[in-house]
Amino acid sequence: GAENMKIILVFLFIAPLALSARVEKDYSSFDSAASPETKSRFAMLDDVRILANGLLQLGHGLKDFVHKTKGQMNDIFQKLYIFDRSFYELSLQTSEIKEEEEQLRQTTARLQINNEEIKNLSQEMNSKIEDLIQNKIQLQEKVWGLEDKVTKLAIIQPSMQETKEISSLKAFVEQQDNHIKQLLKIVEDQHVQLDRQHNQIMELEDKLNHIELQELTENSFTGEQTEPEAIPFPVRNTTAVTYKSDGAAPDCTALYSSSMQSSGVYTIKPNGSEAFDVYCETKFGSSWTVIQNRVDGSLDFNQTWDAYANGFGELNEEFWLGLNKTYSITKQGDYILRIELQDWKDNKRYIEYAFSLGGPETDYTLQLSRISGSIPNALPEQTELRFSTADRDVDIINDFNCPENYLGGWWHSECEETNLNGKYVAPRSRGRLERRKGLYWKPKKGRYYLLKSTKIMIHPTDLKSFD
Repeated sequence: GAENMKIILVFLFIAPLALSARVEKDYSSFDSAASPETKSRFAMLDDVRILANGLLQLGHGLKDFVHKTKGQMNDIFQKLYIFDRSFYELSLQTSEIKEEEEQLRQTTARLQINNEEIKNLSQEMNSKIEDLIQNKIQLQEKVWGLEDKVTKLAIIQPSMQETKEISSLKAFVEQQDNHIKQLLKIVEDQHVQLDRQHNQIMELEDKLNHIELQELTENSFTGEQTEPEAIPFPVRNTTAVTYKSDGAAPDCTALYSSSMQSSGVYTIKPNGSEAFDVYCETKFGSSWTVIQNRVDGSLDFNQTWDAYANGFGELNEEFWLGLNKTYSITKQGDYILRIELQDWKDNKRYIEYAFSLGGPETDYTLQLSRISGSIPNALPEQTELRFSTADRDVDIINDFNCPENYLGGWWHSECEETNLNGKYVAPRSRGRLERRKGLYWKPKKGRYYLLKSTKIMIHPTDLKSFD
């Protein structure tokens, strides 16, 4: 491009000179020959001048084009410089995050090793304490025998040797008692230290989760998570769910026990309720009753209070079972609530709660207590959460109607913690307000994570159901 420009400029410089020489030659011929074609030659000179003027304007145009091109190239170079600088700063931040994560992992590993050592030491001390307690019991029996002898000898003066033996035994017993008290104090201190170590490990795990969440793109969970193994659930009330006399099962777990062990739609009849269809999902050697399923946004969850009370959707696709039906199942005994989440990178997480669900007179009040999970909690624990919809908001916080603004019925306590019945929004959507209307999980510390699919299931806490 630069060489072509030089050739054009040389041409523009030489062309006028050549034309000038041609004109002078014409004038010379005119003077010598005194030709009658004078007018014609003057016309040719005018054409040459017009051509020269056009070439001059073309040169100016090319010059302006060159300046404009240089300006555009400077802008491009400046943007490339800004991009390189931003990329370099991002690389530095990523390296710092990875270093901090590695340090936290090493610290967690050391704390876990210390925790195991303390546990082993505590077991040894407990064993020693048991031995000491046995010795104390034996010594107390000897003391009681000596007290009987002392009582019998109250009238008869004991000999000096017997008196010394009694004093020696009493001193030995007191020494053993003091030794046991010291050991108990040491064990108590060890338990306090174990609790402190456990709390530190939990804090470090939360930090690790937070750092891993930052490393991924927005609205994505951390890493790949395989489906967890069967988890033993704590038993609060081991009242087993029983069959009705007409042979209908009260929930999916009871159906599984009666050899119906495939996932699918079945009919159940909870105690004191009419029969209805549910979707049963088989996993962990049992069957769970599914009360909510969202996979692709094909069903609008922005429904009325009556719809959420009675249920809506297709059990083989997206659906909400209904608050009335869920309550009729859970009022039979103690149940576990399991929430399974999947982000737009197909990473899976879960969380499980021990829970209680109130009836329609309480607006289906929900109370949760976390059991386990692979994601930070986003729902308040030990708090009564009332269900609400846009047409029936039972708790308006600071005059802000959560269901009306965020769509879909849910157990709201604050208008930002989570909403698994919200509008189905893909990650390509822009805008913070639009994103908050979507299907998301929001831990107390962390940003919003848009979800691709959710599933909510219940299962009795009775461990016998897994046999």
